[in-house]
Amino acid sequence: MKLLLATRNKGKIAEIKEILADFQEIELLSLADFPDLPKIEETGTTFKENAILKAKTIAKLTGHLTLADDSGLTVEYLNGAPGVYSARYAGENATDAENNTKLLKALEGVPWEKRKAAFVCVIALCSPQGECHTCEGRCEGIIALEPKGSYGFGYDPLFYVPAYGKTMAELGSEIKNQISHRAMALKALKPLLKKILKK
Repeated sequence: MKLLLATRNKGKIAEIKEILADFQEIELLSLADFPDLPKIEETGTTFKENAILKAKTIAKLTGHLTLADDSGLTVEYLNGAPGVYSARYAGENATDAENNTKLLKALEGVPWEKRKAAFVCVIALCSPQGECHTCEGRCEGIIALEPKGSYGFGYDPLFYVPAYGKTMAELGSEIKNQISHRAMALKALKPLLKKILKK
């Protein structure tokens, strides 16, 4: 069975492949295999809306069962920002470093106990016929005072996980893929994938 991952983000593709490694009967494709597909504008106001929008559109265009995720960082002190704008927080084509710099600036002088944050991920699985299912995953943490670690991508160097006393970027993929928001959402999705495979 073929499953199309609606992303070109290499970090995300590697992460999803690792988490779904026990599904050996599924061949994972990504948008890199479909270079002519148009860029899907994320016009939703929630992670769920964006995930469904991407998965539904791409499933229809390719005829493949499609998995799309929309994920981001929500910071309590910033009323949930950057939220759905996480990837473009510092501008349309912002780098991870630029986004992290902007976040640190927004939290300048904010004490540790007020820097609570969560990584949120909503995964949508849509068939070419337009049938969709969604799962959500969360990972709670605190925004560190400075970036640390070289694993992962995005806001990982700033996302401090109290249970481990390290940032997500210091933990490495083995632990990250057990506790991350994407890992949680994919875990919730596994029973559904098993059901589809049995059909």
